[in-house]
Amino acid sequence: MNKYIDIIKSSYANYWNYIKQSVLMELNWENYFYGLILISLLVWGLEAIFPWRKNQSLFRKDFWLDTFYMFFNFFLLNLFVLMALSNTTAAIFNDILSVVGLSVSSFQLLEINKLPFVVRIFIFFIVVDFVQWWTHRLLHRSEFLWNFHKVHHSVKQMGFAAHLRYHWMEPLVYNSLRYIPLAIIGGFSAQDVAFVHFFNIAIGHLNHANINWDYGWFKYIFNNPKMHIWHHAKELPEEHKYGVNFGLTLSIWDYLFKTNYIPHSGRDIELGFFGDEDFPKGFIQQELYPLGKKHTS
Repeated sequence: MNKYIDIIKSSYANYWNYIKQSVLMELNWENYFYGLILISLLVWGLEAIFPWRKNQSLFRKDFWLDTFYMFFNFFLLNLFVLMALSNTTAAIFNDILSVVGLSVSSFQLLEINKLPFVVRIFIFFIVVDFVQWWTHRLLHRSEFLWNFHKVHHSVKQMGFAAHLRYHWMEPLVYNSLRYIPLAIIGGFSAQDVAFVHFFNIAIGHLNHANINWDYGWFKYIFNNPKMHIWHHAKELPEEHKYGVNFGLTLSIWDYLFKTNYIPHSGRDIELGFFGDEDFPKGFIQQELYPLGKKHTS
């Protein structure tokens, strides 16, 4: 038990030091703090130059709430919960495996660090995105998880910062389901992770942005604003009652598994979910909402 307590303490200390180094610009490529700010400003600038909904203000409905969510989920949530929990879970998992004479490395199928950078990055990116696509579908199919995911779907006007409005439970689900496949192909460097993470953040911001883009033929590969708007549509056809367009970065999974849906321009469709008029409007109330729900399945 003392071992796990020490892991939790060191996780808090290390991540706090990382935050300080980030803010003080003592880091280079791995500075997620200023990386997030730079990506956000660039995409916000694109919203100003290429607006899709021209009557929508740059400071749209819930702009400041979503901005708070963006920094809370990207940094403070890691400090409060995720980093210590992730490190402790990994240690417990390794300890369980050691009882039967195994370790995480026992499951590794590839020596990924020996592959060229481009190949290594491509494998990491594809595996992460595919697992996240299935996880996203699960958030919509499970009533229990959907009540947490409603926080993200409570957005009523789309903009770049809506990308990171989500309940703290979501990354627990995503990280848990990503752990095993990434352990199997482990060996990625921190720089590999940072490269893919920044790319995914940029695409995610663009997906939620008020931008009149669909990327032409690349729309069949990458998620885009004109596709993702339908994921947030309040009204969906019966054959897609659990949702559509689940791609986070890539749209190709939706086209392959027939969950793509763009019946017409979604520029002015109503966003949200049925009953969202009664959904809490403030951060604390939204975070507490799922915890007070009674589930029938």
